[in-house]
Amino acid sequence: MLLRHSVLSKAFSGSSRRWNSTGIKPWYITTPIFYPNAVPHIGHLYSLVTADIFARYNALKNTSRPVYFMTGTDEHGLKIQKAALDKGLSPKEFCDSISQQFRRLATEADVGFTRFLRTSEEAHYASVEHIWRELDQQGLIYKGSYSGWYSITDECFYTEGQVIHIPEEGNTPARSISKETGASVEFSCETNYMFRLSQFREALLDHYTSNPDSVFPQSHHAHLISTLQSPLDDISISRPKSRLSWGIPVPNDPEHTVYVWFDALISYLTGIGYPWSDSGTTAGWPVDMQIIGKDIVRFHSVYLPAVLLALKLPLQRQILAHAHWTSSQKKMSKSLGNTTDPFQAIEEFGVDSIRYYLAKVGGRFQDDVDWSHVQVAKHDKELQAVLGNLFMRITSPAIASRMATESSQSDKELFVPLIEASNALPAVVSNYLDKMNVADALEAIVDVLRLANKCLTDAAPWKSSPEVARASYDSCLEALRVSGVCLQPFIPRVAGELLDALGVPSEERSWQYGQAGSLGNVAVGVRLFRSK
Repeated sequence: MLLRHSVLSKAFSGSSRRWNSTGIKPWYITTPIFYPNAVPHIGHLYSLVTADIFARYNALKNTSRPVYFMTGTDEHGLKIQKAALDKGLSPKEFCDSISQQFRRLATEADVGFTRFLRTSEEAHYASVEHIWRELDQQGLIYKGSYSGWYSITDECFYTEGQVIHIPEEGNTPARSISKETGASVEFSCETNYMFRLSQFREALLDHYTSNPDSVFPQSHHAHLISTLQSPLDDISISRPKSRLSWGIPVPNDPEHTVYVWFDALISYLTGIGYPWSDSGTTAGWPVDMQIIGKDIVRFHSVYLPAVLLALKLPLQRQILAHAHWTSSQKKMSKSLGNTTDPFQAIEEFGVDSIRYYLAKVGGRFQDDVDWSHVQVAKHDKELQAVLGNLFMRITSPAIASRMATESSQSDKELFVPLIEASNALPAVVSNYLDKMNVADALEAIVDVLRLANKCLTDAAPWKSSPEVARASYDSCLEALRVSGVCLQPFIPRVAGELLDALGVPSEERSWQYGQAGSLGNVAVGVRLFRSK
């Protein structure tokens, strides 16, 4: 069937994805650096697709500015070390296998990344060592005893104030968990290298107070401002090698390993070639948008910015902290075993239907969303009904025959609302995406397609006058063309097939061509397509 599982879209290709030599700073976007202690699940796909939507949108909206899109895997740490041991593999062998699954997922989901970084790369080791030495020279790293509540799941120490102690109840023993993530924690005391995070509280507070749109949703920004009202504790940035051998050795002290979260956060700099020979502006820094899960906001909005301030680099321009996909109202987690296989979902429904569902249902980012196989099937049918059905109806032989004796007139009265909605659509979609509202941006496109279907039904051009048939044909094709341009960030394969079928040249698919224009080439293209 048309608009289903066939040819790959050509959108987001060519120079818009690569560095250029013009000196223009690329628009730089990142996903979380995924932790490959197990195969990817739907939550990982959600992050990838969300980032890809914004990357494609920016590539289409400003064709003179390249887009640089980084994703990858965070491969060090105790969880990886233990998972590899359980499989009888070395950590590197284990990561080679699992990391490839994340790369495969991005590829199968049509995620147009520019750089897939692995933190086990030599380039990343060099970047981490360089930054460690820079911070050490400034006196921002010191050795000290550190006690705190450690979570193996989160690879993170928590202070007493960040932990909830749950008393024994019945046969359930007492336990302690992180307030932020719900992961189990155990008290630990060890000698580590510490980073003087406490010195950066006022600078961070000033930054976030002055930039209210820097963290989205706003609830995360408000929580961040509240957190920064109180003193910040210095944080551990190493682990003894006796406990953690799989990681980057601390420069000049091989008995310690760089803490996995510190190493991972630096990957966003490594990904664009840090350390740079110049200020980093043309290299792409600062990152324009970081897509992360809501459980790692503190790492990206406090720890990383503090390191950037120490390095005298600009802070990230915007962080989008999305909610989680749940299963039976519980967060999908590899440790809980309640994950959904994204490869199986893509195979069953097709990549565009899965992208459509993730964007339409999960694209407001405020609240957790429960994954539903039934709802995926419903949205799959909706996409076929509003888009594929409209194309097949408007290009039917019945309408073509009504236009065979057409006059030069076109009776557009019934289609004025559709024409106006089509004209306004690119601006409406842009407005939503610029406000980080993916779901309503996609819904606006679907609304235009629904309106086109309704107008077509009301006009009944297969039995109306030639003038009405012509108006139906022109108005609905224009609605399809504009919708096809606007759909490219969300469902690139289907959008590409639609624009191909409409005969829209590849050079006329950027955002500026979403505005209403001549129908001549489109109409000819459709006639040629239907005659094949």
